[in-house]
Amino acid sequence: MELLIISITGGVLAGMLGGLLGIGGGILLMPILRLIFGLSPACAAGTCIVAVFFTTLGGSFRHYQQGHINFRSISTVIIAGAISTTVFSLIFIYFTKKGRWLDLGTGLVFSLVSVRMILEGSLDLLRKRIQEPEGSEIRGSRIGKAAIGSLAGILPGLLGIGTGAILVPAFVFILKAPIKIAIGSSLACFSVNALVSSTLKLFQGFVNLELAIPLCIGTLAGSNIGAVLNKRFRSSVLKIMFGTVFTYVSVKYILLFFEG
Repeated sequence: MELLIISITGGVLAGMLGGLLGIGGGILLMPILRLIFGLSPACAAGTCIVAVFFTTLGGSFRHYQQGHINFRSISTVIIAGAISTTVFSLIFIYFTKKGRWLDLGTGLVFSLVSVRMILEGSLDLLRKRIQEPEGSEIRGSRIGKAAIGSLAGILPGLLGIGTGAILVPAFVFILKAPIKIAIGSSLACFSVNALVSSTLKLFQGFVNLELAIPLCIGTLAGSNIGAVLNKRFRSSVLKIMFGTVFTYVSVKYILLFFEG
């Protein structure tokens, strides 16, 4: 019963984080699955991505209701991401034993993104509030969107974690989208990636359904709460929160490299 409570509570917290910041919540779920439940890295990745799918599903639905998602404008990102996720899910078994240097590279990239998010959010708070563009469309070339989607699809396919760390900064800094549109669009794109990855990892035998089911219940509820909370925060505050969370993520990845 205690482990059931932990899994549902962890799912709710991960879901809230996902709905609020446009990420999958794997940042919370992976330590729970690895350190508390003692799953192997591969099984933790597979179980995590299943729960993360429900985070993105619930969160993207809420963001769509709030007008933060234009599916036509992100269709290229979704298709490219699904293809990339499929490819890296198929070679997942081979890369699970060689992920040490990938952990380090991911941690360094995340640290640069998080610093930029915190600095930009802090500067926005010091300035007068700027009116953001209206509408939910993610503008940009198809080639650029395809490249972003392909890069983002690597993480759920290879490591069972979210694409929000790539998609949200890419939408904001490269495609110049408002932060709330970037968060909603990131969840919508990631929901497809997570579905592809979780389905393949289920067939590969890397999903612990006994843990996945209560986690999914928690993440589905939490993601809806997080998406509602998102509406109450200024964009600058969300940037600072996003940057802070991924500072923690980057440190965890770098530590994994040195522990390997």
